[in-house]
Amino acid sequence: MNTGSTTGDYQTAQTLETFGFLPKFTQDEVYDQIAYLIANGLTPAIEHTHPSQATDHYWTMWKLPMFGQQDMGVVAAEIDACHRAYPSDHVRLIGYDNYSQSQGVCFVVVEGRG
Repeated sequence: MNTGSTTGDYQTAQTLETFGFLPKFTQDEVYDQIAYLIANGLTPAIEHTHPSQATDHYWTMWKLPMFGQQDMGVVAAEIDACHRAYPSDHVRLIGYDNYSQSQGVCFVVVEGRG
């Protein structure tokens, strides 16, 4: 074993999801993601949680998943309604894949301030 190696255990930045390493989405980029989710036949759903519980608790679902929803405006309005109801919480958008019965898309839309 070479103890003089320059490789090591590097700390990973704390993020909430895959897109967390990218700059925050603009409103247009969020709409693009909603359009992608709908175009690919995924079922939109919204979840929220307090920032102190984001990594070690289940997130609370906002209403029921929006089965069959094709209107981006409706999804965006529900994201806004969730954020207004829980202004200090993180809010994320999920796209459920009905075929594989798993999450096909999941990303944080609003980062709460706790």
